[in-house]
Amino acid sequence: MKRHLTAVLALVTGMLAVSAPAHATPAAATPAVTTQANQQVLSPTPYMGWNTYYALGGDPTDAEIRSTADFLVSSGLRDAGYKYVWIDGNWAAPTPRSEAGDLVPNPDQFPDGLKPVVDYIHSKGLKAGIYTDAGPYIPGKCGLGSNGYYQRDADQFAAWEFDAVKADYLCGIAANLDPKTVYTQFAQALRNNASKRPMIFNLCNPVTSPDWGNYPEEQQSTYSWSYAPAIAQSWRTYTDVGFVGEIKYKDVLRNYDANARHPEAAGPGHFNDPDYLGPELGMTDEEFRTQMTLWSAAAAPLMIGSDIRKLSKTSLATLSDPDVIAINQDPAGVQAVRVGPAGTTETWVKRLANGDRAVVLLNRGDIPATLTTKASSVGLSGNRFTLKNAWTNQVTESAGTISAAVPAHGAALIRVGRATGKLGLPHVVAGLPQVTQVGSDAVPAGSAPLAAGGDQVRVEVNVRNDGTQPVLTPRVELTVPAGWTARPVGKAPLLLTTNHSATLAFTVTLPGTAAPGSATLTAATSYEVIGKGRQRQDTSTGLVVAPAAPHGDVALSHHQWISATSGWMSPTVDLSVGGWSPISMLGQVYPTGIGVASPSTIRYYLGDQCSRLTATAGIDDAVRNVGPEGGTSTFQIIGDGKVLFDSGVLSRDDVRQADVDLTGVRVLDLVVGDAGDGGYNDRANWAGLNATC
Repeated sequence: MKRHLTAVLALVTGMLAVSAPAHATPAAATPAVTTQANQQVLSPTPYMGWNTYYALGGDPTDAEIRSTADFLVSSGLRDAGYKYVWIDGNWAAPTPRSEAGDLVPNPDQFPDGLKPVVDYIHSKGLKAGIYTDAGPYIPGKCGLGSNGYYQRDADQFAAWEFDAVKADYLCGIAANLDPKTVYTQFAQALRNNASKRPMIFNLCNPVTSPDWGNYPEEQQSTYSWSYAPAIAQSWRTYTDVGFVGEIKYKDVLRNYDANARHPEAAGPGHFNDPDYLGPELGMTDEEFRTQMTLWSAAAAPLMIGSDIRKLSKTSLATLSDPDVIAINQDPAGVQAVRVGPAGTTETWVKRLANGDRAVVLLNRGDIPATLTTKASSVGLSGNRFTLKNAWTNQVTESAGTISAAVPAHGAALIRVGRATGKLGLPHVVAGLPQVTQVGSDAVPAGSAPLAAGGDQVRVEVNVRNDGTQPVLTPRVELTVPAGWTARPVGKAPLLLTTNHSATLAFTVTLPGTAAPGSATLTAATSYEVIGKGRQRQDTSTGLVVAPAAPHGDVALSHHQWISATSGWMSPTVDLSVGGWSPISMLGQVYPTGIGVASPSTIRYYLGDQCSRLTATAGIDDAVRNVGPEGGTSTFQIIGDGKVLFDSGVLSRDDVRQADVDLTGVRVLDLVVGDAGDGGYNDRANWAGLNATC
């Protein structure tokens, strides 16, 4: 989504130059970014808290909000910094205003009104936030609207003693208003509230093209940066990061990339907002840790979208990690920028107030990787550097290389500063176990490996020394599941000098009865450091073991897939995506198939057991009931990395028949793309999917 300019951008006076994102305008050409003149800085660092929307959706209640406030305290999240309890949409009555013009809470949800809830939140040492829309109330478009009542609503929110206001734009866009004009008017009303109460202002314009359709640039969220810093403490930079109850990793990356376009707009008291944190709403623990890393480096508000009362200890620990939060809350308020090219792996750097750098090594890919950058590339000079891994708390010393073993969909967050005094523990990176060969076939670059019962695979562990002194007798022990065998290949070196690495390999044999699913390979890497004894690092990675291959004439939609993704919601079997209707294209209903939204990949293991696949690809008739925007996709059938069928771009008025030779195919991918215009209305179908095996 992003490219880079070769020009550099000075984010804050005194910051060493680093390369700026392509969408970041060089400083001389940017519109003036001012601060809230003569106003108290309400949020000098990004605010933190919890919001009702993704967890509770519509109709949050008094009891749910009190219960969540209690949990913020008892879990330690409040003391970690999460202090805002923000009531999002659907709090108002079905008729949201009284005859006098005042906003009215829904009595079924808030029988005593909002003031007692706010008082309860405050009694817990927390702050309270509320939601409205900057447009006029238009039934069916938004739950309430403040346009025409800005001062009245600002006074009412202040009288209820709210500490923050979020203003959506659903009815704003429906009324074709200019967001800069109306948000500026609302901001003025909030500042001039009758109670003179300070209230944080969050602009929530989620309108983006092509996701929402085609809108002028000035009406989109991607334009807010040009005026919002002067009137608000934060502003959304893209569309929603997910749906109620669902936040996916791919959308986290999409919103992060959009949020990175204008880092120069961020600073103490005014921050780019990529939307909420989503632990356990569709991401793995690793993927959520990546979101937390990226949001912290971006100086983004940390608002939790999940139901915190149901989170695991792992998620709570991720949310409350003090070193990660300290990077987010750094008083300089600088947003990270990318150094080097965009790609599957990337480096991002954030200057900290004391001159240190927070460095993110991001792995967007599907396989683990050891990622590196140089201290000089992130604006530091010298020949000795202290590296602290914010997630593991490991502190090491490097001669100038910043490196980490990063899992698939993972990110390392390392605080880097100049080292002084006695030599520290050398920075040694123990790589994650990586499958490089299955049988006699090399695993294609960038592809997640797949093994089946009876396979023999090659596993490699790379060990590199980026420290300031050599390490002795590096060793790796590989632990595999019960019934598997692991045999070392070759010998380990006796010495690993500075800026050198060694790869230790194993042959791993799976039993024929290996259970399908994800198996864990764990490497115990140890080495001797003179004067500091033997050190050990444990790293683990997963290997997918395939289910049995299909047999006979089968509908693949009824066979167990290895993995399946959908642009929104989840793939549905024998139904259009979402599961609301049968698969139907051009008026014909198909009894079997898979419904997805773009982009999507569905992977099957065929194990060289199938000879033919027939299918019909197209856009579901459900999109005929919506607007003309979007509704275009591409369809590909890929066997072992080779394209066997390509539909070209299909609209809602096209279908394509596929008849594919599967001879020799081990792994089959069904891939749907968005045809270059985003995923708007892309309800795509693979109908039939009849395989001969």
